[in-house]
Amino acid sequence: MKLSRSIVCTGFVVALSVPAISLGAAQSQAPANAAGNAISQAIKATWDGAKRNLKESADQMPEPDYAFKPTEQVRTFGQILAHVAGANYVFCAAARGEKSPFAEDNFEKTAKTKAEIVKALDDSLAYCDAAYVALTDKTAAEPITMPFGMGTQARASALIGNAVHLQEHYGNLVTYFRIKGMVPPTSRRQ
Repeated sequence: MKLSRSIVCTGFVVALSVPAISLGAAQSQAPANAAGNAISQAIKATWDGAKRNLKESADQMPEPDYAFKPTEQVRTFGQILAHVAGANYVFCAAARGEKSPFAEDNFEKTAKTKAEIVKALDDSLAYCDAAYVALTDKTAAEPITMPFGMGTQARASALIGNAVHLQEHYGNLVTYFRIKGMVPPTSRRQ
């Protein structure tokens, strides 16, 4: 998977344009020093929304439908979640300055049941949470080696890219829910 700079830039714009309601909720839960970290808090709020969408999707879909895919050319519902779990580690390890503990395709190869996939996803979300919580406006600007051969960029680019990646695949899952006659999590909340 390669993310272009335009996708990362688009993600940054999205991160800064999170609806005021979401930001207000995030700011009320943010640390006291958040006022000096408006950009990093916006990135974290975007992550929290993307994370919620994937977590609720994983919980909502019945286990038999984890094998569902609309056509042969695409991943199953479960494979999308397993892919996201692996990619989370790759993006967030870069942001944390660590070697990823798992390859991007690790869970697509190893996690087969809903329980295994949900555990992989939950563990990857927890791993990433540490990177988003530690982010400040100052550390967001620090150069890091990006994953997927994307060169050196600001730490924020890895975390924005990760949140964008989750939302990209949430869009896939929404389609799967609709095809199955189910209401996806974001629509259920309205």
